Amino acid sequence: MTTQEIVAKLWNLCNVLRDDGITYHQYVTELTYILFLKMAKETGAEDAIPEAYRWDVLTAKSGVDLKKFYQKLLTELGENGTGRVREIYQGATTNIDEPKNLGKIITTIDGLDWFSAKEEGLGNLYEGLLEKNANEKKSGAGQYFTPRVLIDVIVRMMKPQPGERCNDPACGTFGFMIAASQYVREHTDDFYELDADTAKFERDEAFTGCELVHDTHRLALMNAMLHDIGGEIVLGDTLSDIGKSMKNYDLVLTNPPFGTKKGGERATRDDFTFSTSNKQLNFLQHVYRSLKPDGKARAAIVLPDNVLFQDGDGEKIRRDLMDKCNLHTVLRLPTGIFYAQGVKTNVLFFTRGKNDQGNTKEVWFYAMRTNMPSFGKTTPLAREHFAGFESAYAAEDRGAVDDERWNRFTREEIEGKGNSLDLGLIRDASLVDYDDMPDPAESADECIASLEEAVDLLRSVAQELRMYGTEEK
Repeated sequence: MTTQEIVAKLWNLCNVLRDDGITYHQYVTELTYILFLKMAKETGAEDAIPEAYRWDVLTAKSGVDLKKFYQKLLTELGENGTGRVREIYQGATTNIDEPKNLGKIITTIDGLDWFSAKEEGLGNLYEGLLEKNANEKKSGAGQYFTPRVLIDVIVRMMKPQPGERCNDPACGTFGFMIAASQYVREHTDDFYELDADTAKFERDEAFTGCELVHDTHRLALMNAMLHDIGGEIVLGDTLSDIGKSMKNYDLVLTNPPFGTKKGGERATRDDFTFSTSNKQLNFLQHVYRSLKPDGKARAAIVLPDNVLFQDGDGEKIRRDLMDKCNLHTVLRLPTGIFYAQGVKTNVLFFTRGKNDQGNTKEVWFYAMRTNMPSFGKTTPLAREHFAGFESAYAAEDRGAVDDERWNRFTREEIEGKGNSLDLGLIRDASLVDYDDMPDPAESADECIASLEEAVDLLRSVAQELRMYGTEEK
């Protein structure tokens, strides 16, 4: 049984819980509680779980006794567990009312082909469940899940290295950091022969994050654990005082939540230079301020279009970004790749300068928004869709790239447009070909000439009417 088949079987179990009124997102959270125990047994990591609450004890229960024991297990591990166990189960409670449904889920999980799952990677299995949840519109989880294809493209462009401190201040289910960790492992010769201190750093400190939503934080912890990542994942709001300590990173990768703070209140951070209720502008401020000012620290952040052109504080923040960082690339993403079909997004790539002035000289834009397929379930986003962008981004001489989607604007040109970054889009092929349109000046001259002819004609008619009236008298 392949990982994909196991994911499908686990996902179909959600149908069992419909009568209990459990949502898809609640189901994945519930599944996490149970899968954690089973995976601990399968990987020989049950030492972190008290003997009285391990998998074999759970599977020995049935009926009402099972339900009572399961709730007791959740409470006990959340209150008295240690390390990751306590973090994952903290505040946990079950939404499953029917003991038979709980029993069916446990029995099904126990009977899966865990040998195959371990061969393909338990982390891959869990990510498959998270992706299923994100793609199910009713779950509302798409806001916490960035498409893996896009994550991988961004990580390949940013090239995380061993020894670097990486962070995602709005980490969702931790996808960016897991991809970054895998990139380091795959692109480091003899990764498993790193010295003890570096290996420990990579496992326990290199990849960190912060997540505001408790249930999503739980999923992030589980995802990190199954990928052998022990870095700190904070439960909290980066835009509160918690975010002040998140700094001096070598690499930041993130897709922060869209919208304004509830009630329109301003950010509670008092260390931001520019105060705004726009979450994305605040996250942008946080990200470029959290990078080491060493000329090498870099970031990639997914942002909606309004960040590119909002005036007032928006313009000030963009100007500050271009002063402190080299904003070298903006990728104009196609629509339909996130859970909200109409959301227009971009990826900003920048490197923190050693000083705070004049770091951006020019910005390259790559337009993927027009003349692209309509992405969705029938046409999923794939790596080949980014081939042109990756080639242009990595070119030694960007100016030599022959691609209509690839355009450059100098800092002076951007300033002349009010520091707007809403640039670089190309027209849709379905629109009129403007090259075939007449010259506006020539059109105006023709229009004036036509009007003059019409006036002369009206004068002639008026004169004839006057003469006709005179003859009648």
